[in-house]
Amino acid sequence: MSYQCPLCHQPLSSQASSWRCENRHQFDQAKEGYVNLLPVQHKRSKQPGDSADMMLARREFLDAGHYQPLQQKVCDIFARVLEGDALSLLDIGCGEGYYTHAVANRMQEKGPADVHALDVSKVAVRFGAKRYHNVKFCVASSHRLPFADNQFDAVLRIYAPCKAEELARVVKDRGYVLTVTPGPRHLIQFKELIYQQVKLHDETPEQLGGFTLVEEHSLNYPMRLNSEESAALLQMTPFAWRARPEVWGVLATTAEFAVETDFTLRLWQRTRDIAESSQAGQE
Repeated sequence: MSYQCPLCHQPLSSQASSWRCENRHQFDQAKEGYVNLLPVQHKRSKQPGDSADMMLARREFLDAGHYQPLQQKVCDIFARVLEGDALSLLDIGCGEGYYTHAVANRMQEKGPADVHALDVSKVAVRFGAKRYHNVKFCVASSHRLPFADNQFDAVLRIYAPCKAEELARVVKDRGYVLTVTPGPRHLIQFKELIYQQVKLHDETPEQLGGFTLVEEHSLNYPMRLNSEESAALLQMTPFAWRARPEVWGVLATTAEFAVETDFTLRLWQRTRDIAESSQAGQE
């Protein structure tokens, strides 16, 4: 499978160390193996996505195994529902590839699997491409997926935003989207340090047009982190932007910080739109 040009939406073909469409739009492949499919006119900032510091904090925290239960749960769900040969998967908002790599390993144990990973952060994608060679990484917008219609058997989306229309376009009929969102009490102890009034995360499922919610799972467990680990976790969350210096000071001087994880996993299955079904019935 090839990429789709983000400018004219024509298929891209690989030529030496670059990708080119019939309209001569060209995108170079980096030495690490990833391709940058985020044109400057599609960027909302000069360096969109997570910074190098955030990526390093994320890698340090994830490598310590604190989110391994979530990684395992994601892999177990895909291994259970995906059948057949030559599977194709996409991880949207992949970061440095911690979850993507694990999913690729599990799927490729069963047979050939084409696993793609996408993130708007060039830093994150470079980190992932250098480390994980069984995944095809690209820098691209999650709102303009550079892939063909009906290309994927499954899509993984952990926290990352994406338009339902784009998901419905790239996922095959009866294919799956697995979303992971914060549960009500996820990292509530950070909120208690940062905000005067603490609100639980909203539990209302999003609306994904063209998909049916078929499963919902909760995963929660306590963590006890040392000062470096708690700081790394805060650094990799949006809470870091609102944390005052005294919050970082509390974490630096707390030998063991107790914090809760609370994840909600929802499995959605692609269904034909009502309009498509009506049209098929008239034929």
